Amino acid sequence: MDTLVQIAQIIFILSILVVLHEFGHFLPAKLFKVKVEKFYLFMDAGFSLFKKKIKDTEWGIGWLPIGGYVKLAGMIDESMDTEQLKQEPQPWEFRSKPAWQRLIIMLGGITVNILLAWFLYTVVYSTYGQKYIATEKFQEHGLSFGDVGKSAGFQNGDKIVSVDGQFQEKYNRMIIDILLGTEVVVNRNGENKTIILTDENKRDILKKEGRNFIGPRLQKIVVDSINPKGGAPAMGLKIGDRIVGVNGKPTPYFDVLTDELKKHKNDSISLTVERNNANIVLKGKVDKEGVIGFGYSKEAKKEYEKFEVVNHMNFIQAFPKAVEESYTQFVYNIKQFKLLLKPKTEAYKQVKSPIGITRQLPTEWDWEFIWKFTAMFSIGLAFMNLLPIPGLDGGHALFTIAEMITGRTLSEKAMGYVQTGGMIFLLSLMALTFGKDIYEIIIDNFFKKV
Repeated sequence: MDTLVQIAQIIFILSILVVLHEFGHFLPAKLFKVKVEKFYLFMDAGFSLFKKKIKDTEWGIGWLPIGGYVKLAGMIDESMDTEQLKQEPQPWEFRSKPAWQRLIIMLGGITVNILLAWFLYTVVYSTYGQKYIATEKFQEHGLSFGDVGKSAGFQNGDKIVSVDGQFQEKYNRMIIDILLGTEVVVNRNGENKTIILTDENKRDILKKEGRNFIGPRLQKIVVDSINPKGGAPAMGLKIGDRIVGVNGKPTPYFDVLTDELKKHKNDSISLTVERNNANIVLKGKVDKEGVIGFGYSKEAKKEYEKFEVVNHMNFIQAFPKAVEESYTQFVYNIKQFKLLLKPKTEAYKQVKSPIGITRQLPTEWDWEFIWKFTAMFSIGLAFMNLLPIPGLDGGHALFTIAEMITGRTLSEKAMGYVQTGGMIFLLSLMALTFGKDIYEIIIDNFFKKV
């Protein structure tokens, strides 16, 4: 059932984005009297799930949810149909229109994506409020880091002062800043320390821990589950116990507890727990992984929610904030793309197909999340389509702008070759990302270690 909800969410989100993006091409095409032969939600490679011809346009739904398209008469596009180009240009064809009209048609989808993000962020902020976790409050007791973060130079208790010279007030965004930045200044025991993140550090963070390489210092270590195969049952640990020390050393934070347990792998320990308002000492053994087999309070994991800031605003106040957020998201897309181009970070391995994205969506239908995610995705789609790659809107726009500047155009034969090369590149990229995500599903479900 959870998977079905995730699938329903991604189909809903993609449908909105694709339909509106393609309408961004469709409307100016009709305005400039270009014949639109097809309008498809999703790709109809081989066959379509639904199609109906209304006047000159065939409207349909394809079976492959990786995008959509409008097929304009007299244009080499995703369909790679070049038969029309063998005939003399007709007044209703795309190739017969002035360059400035063709440019507007090409940029129409990107424009709609940006406008959609502005609208959705405005609605979300005026309905639910602008929400974020305040960095200053969140790291009041310092931060906790995983093994990869520690190997990069961070220590438990560090507080982030700046990333590349800038302080990020929104904790949600600070994690991304660290992954995309280079120089991180932390306050450690009252003294500022500078940590330089290498491409190899970023590779290890992305590969092994991702956003989880950094987190809050949890104070409430209350046991809410016990692994019957671990050492916890033998030592007498019970659900509801609060762990406060190891071998007489206080463990005020969860990261302190885990560090102490790792120091005593395959060793006996004394565990101090608070039970019924009294401290008792339990004896037991830590396994070779440095754990004793218990789960801690889910409430503790959500402790950071008390640091959430909610800025309530009306529709008029929300609009400029929506534009600002859309611009910020666009800048982050540029930074992420630069990260992808650095081979040593291996960030390209983190690129996900719709299958991979679906697996990361919440398992419950949440309108606030859906609209925010759609807005963010819309900006990502706008950025991707601006890339000057043949087969994308940006590739078409680049050739049209070059034509406007030089007064010269590529031959239809040359354009066909360029478009073919671009589509081969894009389809190969899709095949790789889909294959990777399918492989991960197989590994997780059939070969994952118990």
